[in-house]
Amino acid sequence: MDTIIAPGRIKYITGEKKEGCIFCADSLRDERLMLHKGKHCFVIMNKYPYTSGHLMVVPYRHIADIADASTEELMELMNLTGRAVDILRKAFNPEGFNVGMNLGKAAGAGVDEHMHMHVVPRWFGDTNFVTVLGEVRVIPEEIEKTRDLLKSFF
Repeated sequence: MDTIIAPGRIKYITGEKKEGCIFCADSLRDERLMLHKGKHCFVIMNKYPYTSGHLMVVPYRHIADIADASTEELMELMNLTGRAVDILRKAFNPEGFNVGMNLGKAAGAGVDEHMHMHVVPRWFGDTNFVTVLGEVRVIPEEIEKTRDLLKSFF
């Protein structure tokens, strides 16, 4: 049996779970993972990514549903999503992308009170036996290195 060591996860597992929105509260949002600040939305790396380069585009305004977003918020959300795809394509040369939102807990939203768009680069074989059988994700690069690379594109 192979052993996968992921020391970055221990802080999440054993750490204090603070109340509040991770996208709104300055004390909860990890500014080190912020890649771009727009007028209505920002781009941030997922702290616990599905694959290297997993980004999220998030409105500043605390809204749970896409139907509550303004036209300006939606326009910037989609423009930044397109920009994120373009940047990830240049930085990592993925073979595809998953782009989308999970609205509500039943749809799989981990943070259901604040809508956000996921941009996940994908490669053939990135979901292998480890994820399927072992329920473990293997991220091949330290998140700080990914951040530094992507920040240079923004």
